[in-house]
Amino acid sequence: MTDFLSLFDAALFNSVFRFVTPVLLAALGGALCERAGVFNIGLEGLMLTGAFAAVVGSFFGGSAIMGVLLAVLAGAAMAALFSLFVVTLRANDIVVGIGINILSVGLTMFLLRAIFDVGGAFQDPAINGLSRVNLPFVASIPVLGPLISGHTWIVYGSWMIAVGAFFMLFKQAVGLRLRGVGENSEAAATLGVKVSKYRHAVLILSGVLCGLAGAQLSLGNVTLFVDGMSAGRGWIAVVAVMLGRAHPLGVVAASFLFGFTDALGFRLQGLEFPSQFTESLPYLVTLGSLFVFSAYRRRQRRKLMS
Repeated sequence: MTDFLSLFDAALFNSVFRFVTPVLLAALGGALCERAGVFNIGLEGLMLTGAFAAVVGSFFGGSAIMGVLLAVLAGAAMAALFSLFVVTLRANDIVVGIGINILSVGLTMFLLRAIFDVGGAFQDPAINGLSRVNLPFVASIPVLGPLISGHTWIVYGSWMIAVGAFFMLFKQAVGLRLRGVGENSEAAATLGVKVSKYRHAVLILSGVLCGLAGAQLSLGNVTLFVDGMSAGRGWIAVVAVMLGRAHPLGVVAASFLFGFTDALGFRLQGLEFPSQFTESLPYLVTLGSLFVFSAYRRRQRRKLMS
């Protein structure tokens, strides 16, 4: 029991921020798409593409910044392909999202072999990871310092993006129009709002955010790429969007739930828990959360009908 309680230390809660960032960034992108009336389940593929592009950019560009830039461009390009089919060609967003996920898995596996002549994983000292940022005046504070200092700038950027998304959606005119596009696109169009323009913009923005998520995954949390290294985090981000009702604050809360579970599962391996259990823990929480969410929605509908 004492060993179990010792898990809940500053190091655990510090690692939560690293685990939560990829899910949070992807979920924020998915929430913006949801607000515009597009259900983006291609977050997994966009994140995986960004993770691979980050390693390629860092290896050949000689810096982590080049890796992040290439990850953002790759994520945006893949999202533009998604947007072309969904917004311009009016294809089903769920079908296209699944196609993007499958394409990303196959494409990254192929390019890993074509570019680096390896299969499964690529790790090299030439890959420059993201450096840690020690916050001035905060790092020396006994409890707070070890908790929130020493993360990558993408981690801190994700917090600012969440706050920015909230103010944009609910405090700015552009957010009002974006929500109008998602709630009633025909009414928004009659008021002169270019529906397709807003949907193209948020889809590409979701690709940018997923690219950042992938960069944090392959250059921030580790410095390597492994086939399928997104490992379902994009799907967890989709669930976070649903649980958070596409609200930035709700998405943050849901993402932290999954990030904490992921970090806890990693630490539980030190207590000789089976790796099959610890690795499946975030997905068990995801399924449980979906069950609770579905039960809550059914209960709300029964109240409205009664």
